Amino acid sequence: MTRTMFHSTADRPQTGPKLADKDRTMTTLALVDDDENIVASLKMFFEAEGYNVRTYHDGEAALPALTENPPDIAILDVKMPKMDGMELLRRLRQTSELPVIFLTSKDEEIDEVIGFNIGADDFVRKPCSNRLLAERVKAVLRRARGGQAGPEEGDHKPIVRGKLTLDPNRHACNWDGHPVRLTVTEFLILQALAQRPGYVKSRDQLMDAAYDDQIYVDDRTIDSHIKRLRKKFREVSDEFDAIETLYGVGYRYTE
Repeated sequence: MTRTMFHSTADRPQTGPKLADKDRTMTTLALVDDDENIVASLKMFFEAEGYNVRTYHDGEAALPALTENPPDIAILDVKMPKMDGMELLRRLRQTSELPVIFLTSKDEEIDEVIGFNIGADDFVRKPCSNRLLAERVKAVLRRARGGQAGPEEGDHKPIVRGKLTLDPNRHACNWDGHPVRLTVTEFLILQALAQRPGYVKSRDQLMDAAYDDQIYVDDRTIDSHIKRLRKKFREVSDEFDAIETLYGVGYRYTE
């Protein structure tokens, strides 16, 4: 495993902009990686950035802690002993929509496809800079908190489309009265589609709706999220068919 992930002087904690004061005491970040050097480096960096950091060295140790006392966001290494990051996320997704960023030393697209299919919010390849990782963390947190603004920051009315109800303020989704647990990315994609039923959204438009400008994803990432959305809704209703594929064009929501 690469142990020289964070080495640039530009990555030193004191050089970067800090979180806003109101976020410093609120944001808890969990690091799960078996490489003690990486954990120590990231812990020092993110604490200097104003985060409360909790660390774990394998998925088996992290699972009960992340389940019983969830942080605001978790960074998971893909390859770990006892329980790897993929299996840890699979188990977390049974009960939680905790925002998750994967760290991976592999340069294989299949890992990202699988990761997005099981509910990852982003991937960062090692080695990378602390600053890049911090920007990814902030981007995912912005998306996660985008629907939680108070009235002074703009209250959003629920979107009701037939059996679907989306509440951006509470990040809540219901289908025919039954709750559907969605990740941040899934919620934003569905919201973009449901805002204008019958209108086609290209994959690029869905990327713009769901991802920060600093995050690059390809078409297949959106397809993976759509597949996962359909699966979640069909667990509630076998007849769900409200997300329509227009091959070569994009997707649209139909009532």
